[in-house]
Amino acid sequence: MIDDIKSEADERMAKSLDALNHNFNKIRTGRAHPSLLDGLRVEYYGSETPLNQVANVNVEDARTLSLTAWDKTMIPAIEKAIMKSDLGLNPATAGEVIRIPMPMLTEETRKGYIRQARHEAESARVSIRNARRDANGMLKDLVKEKEISEDDERRGQDEVQKLTDGFVAKVEKMLAEKEADLMEI
Repeated sequence: MIDDIKSEADERMAKSLDALNHNFNKIRTGRAHPSLLDGLRVEYYGSETPLNQVANVNVEDARTLSLTAWDKTMIPAIEKAIMKSDLGLNPATAGEVIRIPMPMLTEETRKGYIRQARHEAESARVSIRNARRDANGMLKDLVKEKEISEDDERRGQDEVQKLTDGFVAKVEKMLAEKEADLMEI
């Protein structure tokens, strides 16, 4: 039973890390990366469709993304979606290819992105601590129902705490890498 609780907590904490990684990918650095456009949706025949389902996204060089729409009539809609996004990007169309140059980040913009990254990391830490709280609550319930002893509960809580510490350390490492990436010129 304790192992089930521990594995459930481990799963929830791992999902928090995945969510953090996904959120970090949305924070743009000075370099071009196709995942920047993952959250964009384009109006396609009356429905909102993810950009990667209507166009091929490639990295042309370190500071330029290129998009090739599969349906050439979609080019204006794709441009419009990129401009309306909060990414601050200005696409330039050259025939059938849309090029998106990555503007240089100012010091102020970098600090804003670092604040955003720290906020995302704190959300992940809170999520991990919530998983720990829930696991400890389940252990307490097992003690109340006399299914495990108090010593087993203590041992279980220690294991869950070690798990929590490991995941929080991973969050800190990811945050440090993202901050270093953002401050790189």
